[in-house]
Amino acid sequence: MRKAKPKKRYILPDPIYQDTLVTKFVNNLMMRGKKSLAYSIFYDAIKIVEEKTGENGVDTWKSALSNVSPGVEVKSRRVGGATFQVPIEVRPERKVSLGIKWLIKYARLRGEKTMTERLAAEIVAASKGEGASIKKKDDMHRMAEANKAFSHFRF
Repeated sequence: MRKAKPKKRYILPDPIYQDTLVTKFVNNLMMRGKKSLAYSIFYDAIKIVEEKTGENGVDTWKSALSNVSPGVEVKSRRVGGATFQVPIEVRPERKVSLGIKWLIKYARLRGEKTMTERLAAEIVAASKGEGASIKKKDDMHRMAEANKAFSHFRF
């Protein structure tokens, strides 16, 4: 157990949209400390999304993120020698961070040529309610639904 709860770290908003959520996304997208590269990938992906959909790119990205964010998840709980998958509700901060991580993970696994194109395609797919990241969320919800009988083990 930890001694005290760590202080919440606040992050600065991004330079173009003045949004802290964009900065969180870029921080997760960044590899090996290359933040300017991560920003350029994100902004170019948003431009591609605007060209594909004809709507505001950031709004499309936010709707994709809200579509991907899970409502419930399962956690392993050991009771009397047996391990149960207990469904629990996801905290709002964790909901956002899981959504961000899944969008980035499944964008990286796509087949397009550049990361910008992959991310744009995954954002468009997630905003429409399809794609691998949406499938991951549906699998998580299905797992929680299947283990609803063990919800009384919640802690």
